[in-house]
Formats: sequence, C-alpha cells, structure tokens
Amino acid sequence: MDLTLTIFVLVYVAMGVGHLPFFRLDRTGAALVGAMLLIALGLISAPDAWAAIDYRTIGLLFGLMVISAAFGVAGFYDFAAAKVGALSVGPKALLAVIIAVSGVLSALLTNDVVAVAMTPVFCQICLARRLNPLPFLLGFCFAANVGSSATLIGSPQNMIAAEALNLSFNGFLSIAALPSILGLPVVWLVLVAVYRGRWTLAEPQKATAPPPEAVDLDRAEAIKAGLVTLAVLVAFVATDRPHMLVALLGASFLLVSRSVDSEKLIRRVDGDLLLLLIGLFIVNAAVAATGLPQQLLAGLRDVGLDLNHPVAMLIVMSVLSNIVGNNPAVMLVEPFIRNAAHPEALGAAIALGTGFSSNAVIFGSLAGIIVAEQGGRRGIVVGFAEFARAGVPVALATLLLAAAWIVWLG
Repeated sequence: MDLTLTIFVLVYVAMGVGHLPFFRLDRTGAALVGAMLLIALGLISAPDAWAAIDYRTIGLLFGLMVISAAFGVAGFYDFAAAKVGALSVGPKALLAVIIAVSGVLSALLTNDVVAVAMTPVFCQICLARRLNPLPFLLGFCFAANVGSSATLIGSPQNMIAAEALNLSFNGFLSIAALPSILGLPVVWLVLVAVYRGRWTLAEPQKATAPPPEAVDLDRAEAIKAGLVTLAVLVAFVATDRPHMLVALLGASFLLVSRSVDSEKLIRRVDGDLLLLLIGLFIVNAAVAATGLPQQLLAGLRDVGLDLNHPVAMLIVMSVLSNIVGNNPAVMLVEPFIRNAAHPEALGAAIALGTGFSSNAVIFGSLAGIIVAEQGGRRGIVVGFAEFARAGVPVALATLLLAAAWIVWLG
C-alpha cells in the first residue's frame, strides 16, 4: 500500500506542477510511468489494469477529436476567426462577438481544440487593428471554459463525469446549459470593467503582426464535417445509442475521404491527452483497491464534506481542478460518484465547478495555457497577475451563479 500511495502521490504532483520535479517527465509521461510501474511491480494485475480503463470515455473523446480535426483541416477555424476580426464594430461589440463565438464552438467542438486553432488568428487580428489584445484573448479563453461546460462533448472532464453518472446528452444539457449561457455575459461585463479605457495599444507593439491573410476555406470538407457533426448531435439527442459508438461512427465517415489524407486528421488528435487519461485510470484503480479512498471519503463525511452533496462537490472541484488540472480532478472523484443519489445535480457541480473555476489562474485549464503560450510567441505577454486580475472575478461570479443553480436543482 505504501508503494502504491507513493506512486500515486508522485503522479499527481506531476499533474499539479506540470512535470515531475527534477525530471523531464511531463504529465502524460508521469501518468504512463506510474501505471507501468504499478503493473510491473504487481501492485495491480494486468487484467485489472485493462478493466480500469473506461473505453467509453476514451472512444468518445477520440471520435470527437477526429470530428474537430476535420474542421481544422478544412480551414474552418481560421476562416471563422478572420470573419469575426473583419467586423466593423467597436472594441466592446467585438469582444461580445468573440465571447459568443468561443462559447458556442467550445460547447460543440471541444474547447482545447478551438483554443489551439483560433488563438493565433485572434492575435494577428488584434495587433493589425492596433487593439490591446489582452481583453480579447482573455475573453476568448474564459468563454471557451464557460461555454464548454454546457454540453457533454464540450470537454474531456464532462465526458468522464457523464459516463460515470450515466447521464444522457439531453440530461447533461438540461443541467449545465443555462448557467453556461448566463456565464458568457458575466465574462463580458467583468472584462469591460477591468479594461475600461485600455482597449487600444498606447505604443507600437514590438512584435507586430501583419493583417491576417485571406483564409482558404475548403467548403466541401467544411460542409462534410458540419453534416457529420449535425448527424452526431441528432443521434445524441434523439437516440439512446452509446455516445462512444456514435462519435466513432462519425469519425469513421470523416477518415474515409478521397480528398483529405487520414494522416492529416490523425495528426491533429491529441494522443497525449488520451494516453494521460489511460494512465490515470490505471493509477486511480490501483489506489482504490487499497481501500484508502474509501477511508478518505469517510473522513470527509466526518468533517461535514459529503462528495455526494452537489454544493460540496462544486467546492471540491473548484479547488481541486486548479491544483491538479480538470481531467485529473474529475478522475480522482470518479470512483465516488457512481450510483449517486442525485446524478443530475452532481453532474452539474462537476462540469460547472471545473469549467468555471478554470478561469482563475493561467494553469487552471489547457485553454489558458494555450492562450498564454500562443500570445507569448507573438510578443503578447499574458502574465499570471494580468490573467488573475480578470480571471478571479470571472471565476468567482460564475461559481456563485453555478452554486445558486445547483441549490435550485436540489
């Protein structure tokens, strides 16, 4: 048990820090090494390790990644960002449009994919229009995290929670969509207040960017991806077919093409994230077999923190996701939420807690890290303090909204 716990702690230290201290081992590497050590040392059997992997979540995520990749290969994300940037509107109206576009796309096509694809274009647009890029990049990031909380397919942590709680697409939508929609105007209001009078660049930007070039949109491939996405969403809403099978069927249609190499789509799939989740499933299962999580859960109940209570779960997820990351945080509590008495309210607590709290700090979400890194490459410094200056009030305001909603759900 001691060795299992030691490996578990080291793995989650890497989740929180971003790598294993003193080693060049990132989050994915740490999860895989931890899983392999547990199997090799006999701390979990190979059959139990295979059984621990939730293939429903992995398959669903892979299928949706392929679908999102199809839009990227078709040039849709660049095209959409360029169209938004070309609007003849003032800074506040442009910010509102960016927030709306980010929120909607992140709910339908997974927020991390949207962030990777559209951030560089928005950077170019802001610098070319001599706008202060910070409120627009932060609005894009915050809206991606808030919007992705609305649907089962918006983020990997939503998929993990939905599969554990056996929530349907419609069921998840009914508990998370409204607070996510209401959260988008909150993002706009906070940023307008924080950046009042600071919408334009005071001095020439050192790392200037030329105006974005005309984007070539492969309309045929974009339409094909759109039709497949629509069919997948209709199947999610109107049928009881397993989510994984529907997503994989949609991905299969897109991978078989006469004009786009399947390699281009596969290259855009985040294989590191899939391997990270597989490793964590095994590590968490090994620890669960020791009985320690059950003892911890009993201890939390003794101090009045019951993870089966939605408000308590909201608080725990809000804190935990900013320490170890969204996906690891959900996977830590996943064994405790199966067969929950109130699955809908608990699902809302997990989705909204992880999604809304992610805006407090840069490393709270992958979208935040992507925006900071992509901006830095173009001379736009998104510092920790600057991010938190707007992110903390956004996170607190939206979490209060989420808490009120969850209490109303009962």
